[in-house]
Amino acid sequence: MRIFYILFITLLTSIQVKSQNQNVLAGSQEPDLARHVKFYPNPATSQITFDFLKETDRGFSFQIYNFMGKKVFETQVNNRSIVNLTEYTRGIYIFQLKDSQGRMIESGKFQVNK
Repeated sequence: MRIFYILFITLLTSIQVKSQNQNVLAGSQEPDLARHVKFYPNPATSQITFDFLKETDRGFSFQIYNFMGKKVFETQVNNRSIVNLTEYTRGIYIFQLKDSQGRMIESGKFQVNK
């Protein structure tokens, strides 16, 4: 239950930050604010690609959780990770990038459409 609350707060924080950036940048594209993870396409159907920037430490771990808080994917950071979504159900998923001590470096969300 605790992980659900953590993920829910992460999601709300992500939405709030994005909406604040959109208000400030009305009419322009959102800048890349020291992001470690780039992912595409979003929404995704069959697979999603996560690119990790070069300065991201290879000791970092990367996890994906479904909206109920269950971990559905985990890997060590490499340059790129392609996740097959055939076993994923339609919905919103949350990813987290953590350092070697388990501290969250970055989180975000993506949508699976089927």
